[in-house]
Formats: sequence, C-alpha cells, structure tokens
Amino acid sequence: MLKSGFRIRAPTNQTRLILSRSHVTATQKALATLAQPTTLPQHVPPSARSVIRPSPTAAVPPSPPLMTDRPPPFLTHSLNIHPFKMHLGGILPSVDIAYESWGTLNERRDNVILLTTGLSASPHAKSHAGNRKDGWWEKFIGPGLPLDTNKYHIICTNVLGGCFGTTGPSSIDPIATHQNNNSPTRYGLNFPMVTVWDMVRAQFQMLDALGIPKVHAVVGSSMGGMQALAAAALFPDKVDRIVSISAAARSHPYSIALRHAQRQVLMSDPNWQNGNYYDSNTFPSQGLSLARQIGTITYRSGPEWEMRFGRKRANPNAKRGFKSDFMIETYLEHQGKKWQGQYDPNSLLYISRAMDMFDMAERPLKDPNDMDALQGPTVGSQRLMDMENNNDNDHTQTDYNHTHHLINGMSAIQCPVLVIGVKSDFLIPSWQQKEIATCLRAGGNHQVTHFEIDGVYGHDTFLLDFANVGSAVKGHLEIDIRHPVPGEWSI
Repeated sequence: MLKSGFRIRAPTNQTRLILSRSHVTATQKALATLAQPTTLPQHVPPSARSVIRPSPTAAVPPSPPLMTDRPPPFLTHSLNIHPFKMHLGGILPSVDIAYESWGTLNERRDNVILLTTGLSASPHAKSHAGNRKDGWWEKFIGPGLPLDTNKYHIICTNVLGGCFGTTGPSSIDPIATHQNNNSPTRYGLNFPMVTVWDMVRAQFQMLDALGIPKVHAVVGSSMGGMQALAAAALFPDKVDRIVSISAAARSHPYSIALRHAQRQVLMSDPNWQNGNYYDSNTFPSQGLSLARQIGTITYRSGPEWEMRFGRKRANPNAKRGFKSDFMIETYLEHQGKKWQGQYDPNSLLYISRAMDMFDMAERPLKDPNDMDALQGPTVGSQRLMDMENNNDNDHTQTDYNHTHHLINGMSAIQCPVLVIGVKSDFLIPSWQQKEIATCLRAGGNHQVTHFEIDGVYGHDTFLLDFANVGSAVKGHLEIDIRHPVPGEWSI
C-alpha cells in the first residue's frame, strides 16, 4: 500500500484524477465510459481518495445487463499540465495514464518496479481488494514471489494509445469536442501515431509527477520487453536494471506481416466504419474476433496444441461441414469472442503498428517535449545520426547482417539486463533475444544475462511457465548488482 505521503496533485483545471472507461459489447454503443464510481482499490493513496471522481467524458452508460461485467476502475493520473508532443508528430492536449500498484513505497522511493505490458494487457496484473479477479501476471506478484511485494512497490500502467483508462483513440478529443459545440467526440483515427518511445516517456512523466525519481527495475514481456529496452536507453540515469522477456530490439518482417493481417481483417469489417464506430449502433465484432484469432495462433506453439487438442473434434457425431469442427477451431473462436467486449479495435491498430515500427537503432536523441531540444532543426534519432556520420546510402532498410546501427542505438543501456527467450516462440523467435544480448555486450554492457527456455508454450511462456521465468526474474531483481553473474543459460 502506498504511504500517505505519496504525492498526488490536487485536481485543478490542469490536473485531475479520473476513473477509467469500461467497455460494452458488440450490440451496444462501443466503449462507453462509466457513469459512476465504484469501490476504490486499497492501494489508492489516501490523499487521492477525495479527488477520485467519474470520468468527465462519461457520456453513454452501459446497459443494465452489462453492468455486472464491468471491471473496477483503475487509478488514473493526469499529465495535462503541458501538451504531450508525440515522436512522429501530433500533440495531445492532455494525457491520462491508468495504473495499478502493489506493495509499499519505501521512504527513499527507490524500490519501484515498473511493470510494462504487451499489446492487449490492462494495468490489472494482480488481484487486490478492489478487484478480486486474477490479474494477467497473478502468480508472479506478491509476498515472496518474483515481484516481491515485501520488498518492492510494483506499478503497472496501461500504455499510451490503450483503452483501459490511458488516453487512446477511444478517449474524448477535447479539441474536436469544442469544435462540435461541446458534444463529446472521440479521437478515433484522428489520434496521432504512437510509438514505443511515446509510451515510455509518458510513463516516466507519470513517475516524475508521483515523486519517484528512479526505478529499481523495468520488467516487461513482448511489447513490454521493448518498453524495458526503450526505458533503459531513454532514461539511463533513472533505471537501475531491466528484464526483457520474449521481446525484440526491432520487429522482424514476419511479425510485422502477422500484425498486418490482423489489421486488415479488422478494417475489412464494414462495421469498423473507418474507425468511427463509437457513436453508432454497430461495432466491428467480427473483424476484432478474427484479428484476435490470428493473434492467438501466434502466441502459442504447435507442440502445445498437439498435446492439448490433437485432432479431436468438438462433436464427433456432428455432420461434416465448414463450421468449426475441430476442438482447436472452437478454441480460437472462443478466444475471439472473449475479446469483443474487452478491447477497442482502434487501439489494436495503433499499438500493433507501434510494435511494427519499434527499432532500437532509431533511438530518439531528443525528447519532442523538451523545448530547448525543439529549437534545433530536427528531432533526430541514433540511427539517423549514424547514417550521417557513416555516409550510409541505405536509409530505409535494416540490414540483418550488420548490426552496427543496432549496437549504437543500444549503447546507452549499461545497467544490468536479463534477456529471456523461448525456443518455441515463433512470433518473436529466440534468435531475436540472443540478438539483444549480443548487441548489448558489443555496445559495452558487461552485465547482460541471457536465458533461453526450452518449453512448449510459445510466445505466451512468460504467462505460463512460472518456475523458469519466475526464478530467473526473481534472481535478477534481487541480485547485488555489484556482483552480477552475466552469461548464457539454457533451461
């Protein structure tokens, strides 16, 4: 639980704490916000309880049958003192960052672990008094567990562009709302393009606002592992160590192709309406479901499904046809339907594209929110600087045979790093985690540990293999960094 001295700014015209949105299913107006508050989680600071209030954008309450399905709210911190400038251009007048937290913040405020999420995860990584539902990393957080709440204060946020309380495409656009005679208008595709760099900068602005000068560690899996790398590169003086699991220093064409297919099936749904479905009576349920099914295929592995489903039929006595017949087909359909009431399709578009664009070789050299930096001619990147210095004629391709751009982009990361890969992962193959470790070492980091797990769960191993993933993470978080144990390990 946070101590009472934890700084939360009182609500003013510039800053406020709000509740996140809950989402409605395909037959309702999509992604309507909550109309009233619910019981606050116990981890909310006492100083914040008096300023929590319903979102001012709550325009369409969910219908009564769906009220029982809504999650408790996330604590949301507003960053709208200054407009937030995006890496690829565009400005957000204000930014809200939703987060949940566990454990006690110590007096020195140096025991914080920032837990970063993948594409679809919410801040609810662990159950608590305000929300008894298991979190997405339930077994990994708690007393004596890998993220030990007896030692650390863990904060998990929803990324910029998300739909679990953080500003994203489903948020109310204050400028468009003003232009429409104060009729609440959501961003939709008017939301600026988001990068992993933007996500990380927003998170660290939130930490600054909460009075946390640095973190003990940044821990993340998949896109969360990308954020961990980005955090250590952007804020080397604020990050003591990182854990990057099943992530990549740059997206490979194969994973880009898979996410492209997800976006195409989503946008081909007529009910998507070019992203303007929020205030209509239709919702792109079919497109979202198919996109999730494609994603599910990439998250697991063939060997696991061979053991789990084999060639079993859902109904051995059913007549053969083109409807779902095999158990693996019904499983995929189930996964797709589960997502229909839980996730914003436009957030899928923006966040998946952010993963595509991620490349540590293009580490920003300047923060677009730094007014002094903006006085220069451009906001550059490490890769562009390398190209100018080396007279590189190819400015459009990443050369997988030569990693000097990647090494230079990651050279700012000199803290202890744990990199975990999985042999059965074909979304972000294990050679990409080895590439991270190799480039970090080539850039002068002598505190890099690389684990490779020989499991059957594929990309989702970080969710399922508690013994191997948990022990490696716990050891890295708790080891004395004065005596690191770098090396290559296979489990």
